[in-house]
Amino acid sequence: METALDARQKTVMPRTPSTQKALHAAYYALLIVYALFCLLPLWGTLTTSLKTSQAVETTSPLAMPGSPVFVGYRGALEELKTPLLNSLIITAGGALGSVFLGSVCAYALTKFQFRFRGLFYLLLTVAIYLPYQAILIPLFRTINALNLYDTKAGLILLHTVFGMPMCAVMFAGFYAEVPDCVVKQAMIDGSGPWRIYRKVVVPSTKIATMTVLVFQCTSIWNEMLFALIFGAADAMPATIALNNMAGTLAAERNVQMAGSIWLAMPVLALYIILGKYLIRGYMAGSVTAS
Repeated sequence: METALDARQKTVMPRTPSTQKALHAAYYALLIVYALFCLLPLWGTLTTSLKTSQAVETTSPLAMPGSPVFVGYRGALEELKTPLLNSLIITAGGALGSVFLGSVCAYALTKFQFRFRGLFYLLLTVAIYLPYQAILIPLFRTINALNLYDTKAGLILLHTVFGMPMCAVMFAGFYAEVPDCVVKQAMIDGSGPWRIYRKVVVPSTKIATMTVLVFQCTSIWNEMLFALIFGAADAMPATIALNNMAGTLAAERNVQMAGSIWLAMPVLALYIILGKYLIRGYMAGSVTAS
C-alpha cells in the first residue's frame, strides 16, 4: 500500500543539470558579493594609505589614487617603529610563556590522577571568563609593587598569566586524544613525567601547539586594555601608538591607514606561514567534538 511519503517523493521533480548549475552560480554570486562587502574596509584602508593628505580630503576613500605615494607609510613607520618592536617582544614573550604553561598544565590534567583535579579544571575554565576590569585595581597595585609598571617584562608577565587558562583548556582537548597506553608504556620503559611530556606528548600534538600559538599571538598583538594601563610610555605597544595617532584637532588619515597596514602585517605573515597548521587544528577539533 502506497504511503504518504512515497506519494510525496513521486511528486518531487528531480533537479536537472541546468538547474544545478544555476543554483551553483547563484551561490557563488552571493559568496562573491559577501566577500567584496567584507573587503571594502580593507580596500578603503589600502587606497587611503597610498594618497597624499590633499588627495585624501578631495577624493572618495574607495577611489584609486591617481599616482600612489608612500609618504604615509614612511610617516607611520617613524611613529610606530619603537612601538612595533615593543609589540613583537611582548607578543613573543607572552605567547611562548602562556603556551608553555598551558601545555604543561593540560598535560597534568589529562594524563595524571590527583586530588581535586576536576575542581582545578573548573577553576581554570572560570578564569577564562573572568573580566579583566574587575581586577584592574589589585592588579595595578601588584605590578607596581613588583616595579614592573610600564615595562615590557610586566606586560609579558600579565599576558602569560592571563593567557595560561585559555591555553590549558585548548590543549586539554588535544592531549585527551593521546592514548593513555602510550604514556603508560613510556612509564614502564623508565621515562619520567618530563621526559614523557617532551618525547611523547608534545611531538604527537604539534598541530595543537601551532594552533594555540597562533591564537595567543593574535590575541596579545591586538590587545589594548593591558597595553593602555600598564604600557603607557616606555613599553607602549603599537596598538596604543596607532590610537594616539588620531590626534585631538586634526589627523592625517593617510598616515593612520598606513599605520593600520603596518600593524596588520606581522599577524598576516604569521597566518600565511602557519595557516596550514591552524586549519588542521580546527579540523582536528571539529572531528574531536563530533
